[in-house]
Amino acid sequence: MTPGFYPGEDPQSLRIVSWNLLRRVGAAVEDVARLVHAHKPDLLLLQEATEEIAGLPGLVGGHFFRHPMQSRIYGLAAWSPHEFPASTALRLPASILPGRVPPRLAQLISFRGVTIANVHLSHGQFLNRFQLRHIMEQMEGPAAIIGDFNALGPVGFQGFRDIGPRRHTHRAGNILAVRLDRCIARDIACHASEVLDKGPSDHHPMVLDMRAAAAVLPSLEDSPLFAG
Repeated sequence: MTPGFYPGEDPQSLRIVSWNLLRRVGAAVEDVARLVHAHKPDLLLLQEATEEIAGLPGLVGGHFFRHPMQSRIYGLAAWSPHEFPASTALRLPASILPGRVPPRLAQLISFRGVTIANVHLSHGQFLNRFQLRHIMEQMEGPAAIIGDFNALGPVGFQGFRDIGPRRHTHRAGNILAVRLDRCIARDIACHASEVLDKGPSDHHPMVLDMRAAAAVLPSLEDSPLFAG
């Protein structure tokens, strides 16, 4: 992490942790609770979260929302020690090819004036870009899309920049290391980021310390260029 920056020092700072749990054979609710205690996120985003993960508040308190995905044993979930409005599920574009998998969802969260989409996108490289564009069209103001993108190569467009860590977060077949877990954002600054040990999952958790850009940059009225 960037030396000298500590979450919680600035009331406008926001620490987000994102982790794909690998459904039933990966991280259990106790593993997630240990992650919370160790890194103290303001907002925790989970992918491949099974019904078991709904027991997280019983271990760490806080507030929790989960959206199951159609015809799957897992879904998307968000937890915070702070109260926040109920998240909503956004159905994403799906393939029209025979044998296609059921449609995926994005979990939309309003948190401290920022709109956040928790995602687990499709593997198809054209389809997951189409899904990203669809999500972006639903977001206004400072916004971030965070989670498992299943994407290779650049993903930032429509004013969104890739502000997440530049390290691999997944090893395909224990051979090829890839950066599947991303954070792209608009009008948000990331002061520090880190990729943690993966633990029992096949994905590494990702830690992001962020602030809305409006909270970072001085207004025009405060600029010396506009001083009277």
